[in-house]
Amino acid sequence: MSKKFLREWVATVVIALVLSLVVRTYIAEARWIPSESMLPTLKVGDHLLIDKAYYKLRGLERGDIVVFQAPPTAQEDKDLIKRVIGLPGEKIAIKDGIVYINDQPLDESYIFEKPHSDFNAIIIPEDKVFVMGDNRNNSYDSRYWGTLPMENIIGKAILLYYPFEHIEVFHD
Repeated sequence: MSKKFLREWVATVVIALVLSLVVRTYIAEARWIPSESMLPTLKVGDHLLIDKAYYKLRGLERGDIVVFQAPPTAQEDKDLIKRVIGLPGEKIAIKDGIVYINDQPLDESYIFEKPHSDFNAIIIPEDKVFVMGDNRNNSYDSRYWGTLPMENIIGKAILLYYPFEHIEVFHD
């Protein structure tokens, strides 16, 4: 093996590693689902691709699925995944199994079942969102630990890529 060939091979591997680290750190990252809190949308073992950059330019919308560092009030050491339900400045409440945003019922075709408990109305502070799992009665979310600071959001789910028979692109 010539020195030139070895140098080119090492340079290629180093460039590939650096590009991979840059992409994973700043652009996109693969994640898998560890719990049933997002049923029926996401199942245990599903694999997702999350966008870590573009969503920051476009902002978040109600219905977006986000991966985030749990806030200190959650007393969790792991990253969580939930759906954005309430946006900054909005009033959110749950009464008789229906989520209300600014006193208007929210259409939630994606939930597993209606929540069994009510949630007293709050106004979501600026730079925070209210997140809940789609499996409302089996989800540890903003109803228990409060609103989520936007800076805790790692990325937005954009693609369910495994299992292959369930590939889905999430709305943009």
